[in-house]
Amino acid sequence: MTVILGLTGGIASGKSTADEFFKKKNIPIVDADKIAHHIYDKDQTAYSLVVDKFGKKILAKDQSVDRKKLGQIVFSDVNKLHELNKITHPFILKEIKQQLRSQSKNHALVIADIPLLFESHGENLCDKILVISIPEKLQIQRLMARNNLTAKEARERLNSQMPLAEKVKKATYVVDNAGTIEELEEKLNKILDKIKLGE
Repeated sequence: MTVILGLTGGIASGKSTADEFFKKKNIPIVDADKIAHHIYDKDQTAYSLVVDKFGKKILAKDQSVDRKKLGQIVFSDVNKLHELNKITHPFILKEIKQQLRSQSKNHALVIADIPLLFESHGENLCDKILVISIPEKLQIQRLMARNNLTAKEARERLNSQMPLAEKVKKATYVVDNAGTIEELEEKLNKILDKIKLGE
């Protein structure tokens, strides 16, 4: 019986670092962000739907979707973000389900890395849920540094997601990532032990 472990948290909380740890352990990862990037490819249905909705101003010179331009539009307007999610979530969810089915055939544990796990009701696909938690101040600092954002832009992205405290309440396991990578990996090892024991 395969265990599907949903991995989520706030933006810039350290999910990618957790993914790297799981990869080293040869645990397959279904990555919703990678799937989301792919659905904006020019040959995908979602591409035309998003361009029709938000206009050609979101396109780069090569006609690909400029995610930064799109982000500036949707993260400053909750209604526009909702419209974008309404278009993209069904495509992302369909691909996540297909990849989970495929990976479950050969592995005892599969990670479903879904940043908007609860917002998109992706928890229904998972047996257990791991939330990577981080203090908000540190989260904003990391997000500003990682994405080259102003404090205002970072705050808008944070506010577009379910509060981290809410996600923590819904989790099976919670890992605090305010420390070093080594500390995070040690905590993740303990989670893997608990999953093996069925805890």
